[in-house]
Amino acid sequence: MRRGYITVFLSLSLTLILSLVFTVIEGARISAIRMKFECVADIGMNSVLAEYHRELLEQYDLLFVDTSYGTGTPSIANTEEHLRNYIQKNFQNQKSSAIHSSRDFLNMRIGNVEFMEYSIASDDNGDVLKRQITDYMTDYPTGALVDKITANSLQISSSGMDSRDIDGERESYQNQIEEIGLPQKEVEEGVFEEVPLDNPADIANATRSMGVLNLVVGDTSSISTVKVNLDQYISNRALMKGSGICSDAVNISGAPNNLLFLAYLFDKCGYYGEVKENSLLQYQIEYMIAGKDTDWQNLEEVAKKLLHIREVSNIIYIFSDTAKIAEAEAMALALTAVTLTPALAEPVKYTIMFAWAYVESLQDVKCLLNGGRVPIYKTASDWKTGINSIKNVKESLSDTDGGRGLNYKEYLEVLLFLTADHDRTFRAMDIMEMDIRKTPGNSAFRLDGCFDTFRAQLSITSGFGYSYELERLYGYY
Repeated sequence: MRRGYITVFLSLSLTLILSLVFTVIEGARISAIRMKFECVADIGMNSVLAEYHRELLEQYDLLFVDTSYGTGTPSIANTEEHLRNYIQKNFQNQKSSAIHSSRDFLNMRIGNVEFMEYSIASDDNGDVLKRQITDYMTDYPTGALVDKITANSLQISSSGMDSRDIDGERESYQNQIEEIGLPQKEVEEGVFEEVPLDNPADIANATRSMGVLNLVVGDTSSISTVKVNLDQYISNRALMKGSGICSDAVNISGAPNNLLFLAYLFDKCGYYGEVKENSLLQYQIEYMIAGKDTDWQNLEEVAKKLLHIREVSNIIYIFSDTAKIAEAEAMALALTAVTLTPALAEPVKYTIMFAWAYVESLQDVKCLLNGGRVPIYKTASDWKTGINSIKNVKESLSDTDGGRGLNYKEYLEVLLFLTADHDRTFRAMDIMEMDIRKTPGNSAFRLDGCFDTFRAQLSITSGFGYSYELERLYGYY
């Protein structure tokens, strides 16, 4: 009787003990599933970010994942599949030959993998790209450069050098001459013709149709003539879109900064006189300013903008220099005395002054392209040309360099600063695509197929009847 009593007692005790043990084991299984899910999700999402584009990092110090993975067909679904594979491989039980019959204690399988939001490089008008650039440039000593760009741009824009209608002013004086008219003389009976004015300003103005580069560059064969098809690049095609800058990334890394973006572009891109090695377009900064499809056109457009700025500045100066005004007045009086039309003296004087400022401006542009410096505002000692230079424009320009003031790069900084933000940003991305596509395996590279931040929603199931969901935000910030 006693032995039977003990057996029943042990049976009842073992039932309770086993229930407790199995409960503890199942609780451990649930906790292990949750912990492994979180660990594997972190591993998988970090693995996705580890697939950053190597050439983009090498050339531009940018961390983005190319969702085409070299195929030329970008899609976020490709990255979702990569994440799915990484997670599933970390769930698999790697069995050794010694324990080939062992069972997986967790038996986990990946379920849904979906990117709820992701930041494409071109989202928010390129602010995703610029946010990362701002973060990169924060560690560089760019304060003095940013202050200089701001100060120079303010000087030029506040004086209207970038916007003043200098051509309209010049033409108004020419119209006054035409309204007054020239006297006529009879060359034969009943036949009259105008007495020529022989205004040397007309000779100077006639050279405007020749193009700035043909006037200021001695050997134009040295200028790059590379041509690109702009329809292939990001500024001219329909874009793949994401969800824009993630607010969490901004809170951690800060917002995009346009001035730091400018400093970055001059650090990474080439321009006339400082060409970047292995670049497609040689004059990259000039392209961001002008947006033309050839190096020649971009440099020509920049030279025109420089000429305009210098013309306005030189007109401001020459109108304040009594000695130069007197020279122009003397030449105008001599011309109008021959034609016996003193009423023309005043408008002719102004056409001569505008022509003189134009030739001086050509000299300035030539100096800048030769590596010299030109001040924003001139003094008498900075003026290079004489009044007779308007009679023989191209031959009167000298190959000068040196001087004081701003150099070509510093004028480019101002022009790029004054370029519309959207144009500047997308043309910069064009340049990046052009250069990356020159590297092996990247012939179809697209920046709008690249992301740097993503929020993924994941779900898993277990062979023991459990399922869980998880949401995580990862990115380069």
